[in-house]
Amino acid sequence: MGFTALAAARLAARQPEAAGWLTVWVAEAGLALLVGMAAAAHKAARARMPLFSPPGRRFIAGFVPAMTAGAVLTLVLFRTGAMGLLPGVWLLLYGASVVSGGAASVRIVPLMGACFMAAGAVALLAPPSWGNLLLAAGFGGLHILFGIVITVKYGG
Repeated sequence: MGFTALAAARLAARQPEAAGWLTVWVAEAGLALLVGMAAAAHKAARARMPLFSPPGRRFIAGFVPAMTAGAVLTLVLFRTGAMGLLPGVWLLLYGASVVSGGAASVRIVPLMGACFMAAGAVALLAPPSWGNLLLAAGFGGLHILFGIVITVKYGG
């Protein structure tokens, strides 16, 4: 997911209009969802557990509410022309989703969520021109960094 986010950030930065930028990031969100689902299915198969086992259902139950709020706010902020807030809102709410969804997981997962929330707070307070770079650092860098740690320490 981190590598696709880095590619999306590069492509989004080249878009001449805000709608193109948003389209790239929304497509990236869909791709990231597919990558995440495939990784979860692979991990469940390795553990010989159903994908929607009780821990999987708890993760989904904690993850979906803030992500749904992010989707609604994306539409509202786009319609009102407040696109500069989107990077911060996305990072903050994704982080909240990971903290909530990962509450029953290993401790590093909620820590990762907290890092995304911090990145979101920075993005909301930083100049709007930093938004795409902060999305790359968050969705790209944090996913790669924590992905490496989780793979090495917990086997994926």
